[in-house]
Amino acid sequence: MDAIKVGMADLKAIESPGILTTLGLGSCVGITLFDKKSNIAGLAHIMLPSSKEIKNNSNKAKFADTGIELLVEKMLLIGANKNFLVAKIAGGAQMFSFNSKSNILKIGERNVIATKEKLKELKIPVVSEDTGGNYGRTIELNAEDGSLLVKTIGHGIKII
Repeated sequence: MDAIKVGMADLKAIESPGILTTLGLGSCVGITLFDKKSNIAGLAHIMLPSSKEIKNNSNKAKFADTGIELLVEKMLLIGANKNFLVAKIAGGAQMFSFNSKSNILKIGERNVIATKEKLKELKIPVVSEDTGGNYGRTIELNAEDGSLLVKTIGHGIKII
């Protein structure tokens, strides 16, 4: 079965069977949502924490706050029930080491925090995560069981 690719600042929702994948998560966060009753899966590849900080914010999928809302909407349209959604997140790495304390450089950490805040606001529990570190990740979400395969360079492969 071919995986459906989700690009950077993009999102997709599918019904089972199927696999959603996104490549090269560095400071970006891959947010996966799964409804285990209807086997509907969604994946968003967000780049930035908040659409409110940027003037050019027309692409809702680029930001944690608007991307998660849009992903939930898309999943509900194809039959998901918000009450059964669970989230798994991956990414949010600190890809470069800086001596500065600047928040702009801590984009990975800020993406993870913003993602968790938005999911909490929507009452969607985060059941597992693979975040932080200083390495990239590629993820694959299986719509049959909600399992999330996380592949890393130098840190192996795991299912969360």
